[in-house]
Amino acid sequence: MKVSELTVAELASYCRIAEPTPEDLSFLSQALAATKAYIKSYTGLNDESVDKHDDFVIVVYILVQDMYDNRAMYIDSHIVPNATVETILGMHSVNLL
Repeated sequence: MKVSELTVAELASYCRIAEPTPEDLSFLSQALAATKAYIKSYTGLNDESVDKHDDFVIVVYILVQDMYDNRAMYIDSHIVPNATVETILGMHSVNLL
């Protein structure tokens, strides 16, 4: 599967939303777009290059679920990046300094 093939319905299922409301679907759509932008910014890859790596699909699932689960407006001073996400994105980064 490719990142560009992911649907909001698949993300809703992954997030265990049995009956997604229009608000849920809108949020998931925005989270999907933000996640794609984050992957491209982090790695320096374009859409076509992102689609060449199937492991980015799991990154999308993880980040979108995290955004959905933690959508409350509060700031936690102890934010810890997901190790799986960091590892997969790091493996494909081309914009390292």
